[in-house]
Amino acid sequence: MPLVPLEIPPGVYANGTDMQATGRWLDASLVRWTDGTMRPIGGWSDRGVTALGAAVRGAHAWRDNSGDRWLAVGTFDALRVVSASNVLTDITPVGLTSGLETAAANGGFGGGFFGVGFYGTPRTGINFSDATTWSMDNWGEYLVACSVSDGGLYEWQLDTVGPTPAAAISGAPTGCLGLVVTPERFLFALGAGGDPRKVAWSDKEDNTTWTAAATNEAGDFLLPIPGQIMCGKVVRGQTIILSDYDAWAATYNGPPFVYGFERVGSACGVVSRNAAAAVNGALYWMGDGSFYVYSGGSVQELPSDVSDLVFSSLNSSQRSKVYAVANTEFGEVCWFYPESTECDRYVTYNYQEGHWATGMIDRTAGVDRGVFGKPIWVSSGGTIYDHETGQNYDGASVYAESGPISIGAGDTVMNVTHLLPDEETQGEVTTTFKTRFYPQGDEYTYGPYTMSAPTSIRFTGRQVRMRVEGATLSDWRWGIPRIDAKPMGRR
Repeated sequence: MPLVPLEIPPGVYANGTDMQATGRWLDASLVRWTDGTMRPIGGWSDRGVTALGAAVRGAHAWRDNSGDRWLAVGTFDALRVVSASNVLTDITPVGLTSGLETAAANGGFGGGFFGVGFYGTPRTGINFSDATTWSMDNWGEYLVACSVSDGGLYEWQLDTVGPTPAAAISGAPTGCLGLVVTPERFLFALGAGGDPRKVAWSDKEDNTTWTAAATNEAGDFLLPIPGQIMCGKVVRGQTIILSDYDAWAATYNGPPFVYGFERVGSACGVVSRNAAAAVNGALYWMGDGSFYVYSGGSVQELPSDVSDLVFSSLNSSQRSKVYAVANTEFGEVCWFYPESTECDRYVTYNYQEGHWATGMIDRTAGVDRGVFGKPIWVSSGGTIYDHETGQNYDGASVYAESGPISIGAGDTVMNVTHLLPDEETQGEVTTTFKTRFYPQGDEYTYGPYTMSAPTSIRFTGRQVRMRVEGATLSDWRWGIPRIDAKPMGRR
């Protein structure tokens, strides 16, 4: 029998049953596919900044007018900035209202649904108070930020002497859910004044004037939505506002109405306040059971090969922690999400090639490369890392495992004796094979095998899984291996 190529398409497929993933990669971690070739993602290195001691729920990088680089990070009780030389400065606003590091059950009065359950039995249907998140942006060279637990709009004017903390913006509304700076240089307050549907904006180029008058362009608008505003992002010259139900585009019209608002998507709400990332002229976000994209016109549901895995493993009580970050070097959007209490898994969409990857990693927030040379991601303990550098993975397994691959027509028991690997450099990966005679039958494991040309292997079965795992800390490549298989007849 001729050699059989194990040609598996790029990306992870984790929807439906095991057999529906036939001939696809079913499980993976810390790998990506580029130009049809599987390889490890870049490793990471500690930037050497003092650990923050708490999970970061908001991050923003920018350059000031002098070209100095800054990274702002927000935790449930503090706001800090890191310089390019890794000096950490606390700029927490005076009197900031601390929030929750992790979402907590609200079992108090009003925390559940009236009339649900029987008197004297444990309460069901309890709501969760969200973990505290931050939204941040630039007002020129200054940082503007808002903690959802505090609701104030704050500005930091680059003063590290003393240091001078971020200060409340004069005249700005309180009780806000977030902020965004529009391309036209207006500061939007989202959920302004404690109204979760209200968008208020300052005068153009003046974030201290918020009362509308004939002499300015300040104003506000109440979105006719059933829920609450979650976040705002700028994409394709528009300001997009996402609620927990729909999506709106804010378009600058000039006086007297200043801004017009158009619904561009329904039933497409974002799952958390930081679950959206704008990149390459499009806005991507995770919703409640689906992924979505807006690139002009209207919102589209993003077909996903991993929705079953992601949304079945997502801890819905901690969904407020989901965080999206772009990785433009590789054409990716990555979402960190919690399977346990804290973000410990990720799902990545490659928007250039249209496939998905999944895996495990302890990260809660991050920023794309650009201001800094590498992407910066932060762990749940507040350690700040440069990513896509070297091949350090802190001991984590770097692997991909396929779904079942039928040998021959699938009705014949095959005897496999050799593997001809397809590596860039031989010996940098190992392979393990797991065989079955029937889809729900016992599974037998063979390997791991260290690669040689050819590699002597021995197993029989009607179907086989292949697991490829990095054997060395190197930037390996895996293409299309072939196996030498001979039929043994039906059994």
